[in-house]
This record gives sequence, structure tokens and C-alpha cells, in this order.
Amino acid sequence: MATLTVSAEDEKRVKALGFLSNKGTDNFSARVITVNGKITAAQQRCIAEAAEKFGNGNITFTTRLTIEVQGIPYEKIDEFRDFIAKEGLTTGGTGSLVRPVVSCKGTTCQYGLLDSFALSEEIHHRFYEGYRGVKLPHKFKIAVGGCPNNCVKPDLNDLGIIGQRIPQFVEDECNGCKKCSVEKACPMGAAKVVDGLLEINKDICNNCGRCIGKCHFDALSDGIYGYKIYIGGRWGKKVAQGRALSKVFTDQEEALNVIEKAILLFREQGKTGERFANTIDRLGFENVEAQLLSDDLLERKQKILDADLHGSGGATC
Repeated sequence: MATLTVSAEDEKRVKALGFLSNKGTDNFSARVITVNGKITAAQQRCIAEAAEKFGNGNITFTTRLTIEVQGIPYEKIDEFRDFIAKEGLTTGGTGSLVRPVVSCKGTTCQYGLLDSFALSEEIHHRFYEGYRGVKLPHKFKIAVGGCPNNCVKPDLNDLGIIGQRIPQFVEDECNGCKKCSVEKACPMGAAKVVDGLLEINKDICNNCGRCIGKCHFDALSDGIYGYKIYIGGRWGKKVAQGRALSKVFTDQEEALNVIEKAILLFREQGKTGERFANTIDRLGFENVEAQLLSDDLLERKQKILDADLHGSGGATC
């Protein structure tokens, strides 16, 4: 059995840089950040070359759309980082911090209701990079889903965004057709013709937008695009289902501000070692929602950021 020479202190130091120990060896896997799961062909070539030059030639993909290059010796870590930096690539994604953003391909998907790549890249720069030095009680994961199909499971993240298209039904244009094309197109069964008039059950409708444009008489020809935000989801040893805020946001900047307020709330009011789901349970969902819908947290932003909190953090992976 090989003798390990890398100290626990050095192992912890490089883990903070995104290098995870390969069990039983002095080698590490480099966690390369892809921003939103999308990289260029040049970046792919760079990573492949780096895997052969510094690692064991193997590349793996994480569940959160980052790339890990395996088998990098401790003494080659700095060289590896410098090598991939020439293509704008960095390592990271560990610790009690905002974690790399996960995004679906809603930008190009036929069901996509928002530009998920652009939105997730904005979130990456503003909160993953912008809050990189801000310690939190635990890791904070964000996911962007382009539609209610929930391919990246936004409601199982600390905060998730789901693209929406809210149907704008024009009652005066409805003919109450016996064979309603809108009713047929609705995958949720929320649209029904009742007593000669189309009705959309808001408790069932998930704003997927599939019904829009299906009416031959233009009773449902338009929909408002928006952002539904879930908070307090968690996947892992203890699963928690996120809950949606009562408001569907129709302005992107307002939705981004909610993300920032959630991070600030977690930093200020979360207990070291607990996930955001636990913070919400302890404070109460209605209390947390009220804070996220007001501007108080943003007004106190600098004070919250300057506070000496969560020196050790709670994330172990």
C-alpha cells in the first residue's frame, strides 16, 4: 500500500481550490467549473490535453455539470490551474459557499420558456463569483429550469428558478367549442370547457405555455413570461421538497434580487452547519417569504456581508 505524503492541512487547502483527494493516493481530481454546463470546443480540447498532460487521462462529469480531471499529483496542481486558465477555465465548487449553478438547455429546448444559459451565466457571475469570499452556514445550490418539466429539479435545490408562461385568456373570444383545442393541448388537465366557456384552473395550471396559440379563435393567443422561484429544496441524505414563493416574477432583475436576498438571509439568520431548508423550517416559510419580497435585506447588505459569521461553515463535500 502506498505511503501518503500529502498532509491533511495541504489536502484541505487544495480542496478549497476545487481539488478533491483520490482515495488512498496522493493524487487529486480537479473540479473544473463550466459556468452553466456549456463549454466551447476549444475548452474541451484544453481539458482533454490537461487530463493527459497532468492527470491519468480520465475525465468525469459531476451531477452539477462540472468536470473532474482525475489523477493529478499534488505537485502538479498549480501547473494544471495555469494550463486551463489560458482558455478561461477555473477550478472550485467546494465549501460553505454559493455553489456552481446548474442549468437545463432551455435556451435551445422546444419547451424552454426562458434563456436558461444566459440567466444561469448571469447568476454564476453575480453570485458564484461575486459571493466567492462570503462564508455561509452551509453550501447553497442554485438551479435554473427552462420550464415546468423540471429536468434539473429546481425544487430540490436550496433555490430554484423555473421558467413560466402565464396564459392570458380572452373570455370574449371564446366560442365554447365542444372539442376545445386548448383543452386537448393542456397536459395538466387544467383547461376545461364548462357550460360553454373555457376555464383554466389556476390550482392545477403550471404555466407551461403549451396551450398558448392553440385556440382557433384567438381566445388564448398570448402568455406572460415569468420566473417561478422555489426555496428550501435539498437532495441528499435528508431530502426536502422546496416550496414556491407565492409571486411569479415577470422581471428578471427582480428575480435576481430575490436570489441575492435569499443568500443574505441564509448568511445572517442561518445557523452554522444547517442547510437553507432547515433555516426556513426554523424561521417559518411565511416569515422567510415576507423578507424575500421586501427590500430590507438588500438595504442591510453591507452590514450582513461585513459580519463575522460562519468561520468554519458546515459543508464537508
